[in-house]
Amino acid sequence: MSSAPSRPVCLTCLRPARACICPWAAPTANQVGVLLLQHPLETGHAKNSLALLRLSLARHTVAVGEAFPPDQLQSLLHGAKAGKTQPVLLYPGAPDAPSYLPDPDGPPPRLVVLDATWRKSRKMLALNPALQALPRLPLSAPPPSQYLIRKAHKPGQLSTLEAVCHALARLEGNAARYRPLLRAFDGFVAQQLAFRDKAD
Repeated sequence: MSSAPSRPVCLTCLRPARACICPWAAPTANQVGVLLLQHPLETGHAKNSLALLRLSLARHTVAVGEAFPPDQLQSLLHGAKAGKTQPVLLYPGAPDAPSYLPDPDGPPPRLVVLDATWRKSRKMLALNPALQALPRLPLSAPPPSQYLIRKAHKPGQLSTLEAVCHALARLEGNAARYRPLLRAFDGFVAQQLAFRDKAD
């Protein structure tokens, strides 16, 4: 008895060929490096925007986990350039959390991003004290999200891709660099909406 043929898979984005997102990749030469800490529940989510982000950003690292061993997390935060960059957590501010203030005489920032639902991101923070200690970069009054394929629970909530683009534009002082990627994201969202409409 022969087994059913497997579906063709794109070897770049690792998605089924019919759902390949490579055409939406927008190579972007980000100057500030990005560390993306992805919750395990997000890895297989077809609507997750990190997949397009990692196809597009020139400087990024992705690590999957919820609670990271302290030594591993320190290595991820600083890499081989310990002391040469300042990890900055992209997350809303809190009364007891330090805020990031650019220092022209200090090390350049490295953006740290939690790719998770808000509930899971709060758990990741609670489980990783080193993340709690990082200076934070909140996004104040961001543009409306175009992430129409997943429900936002509060106004101002963005996809990981949108949040990273806006944060990098702010840190680098160059919003124009990220507009092509945000336009590509619109195409990615439209593709996902078309799949959803066909399934209805």
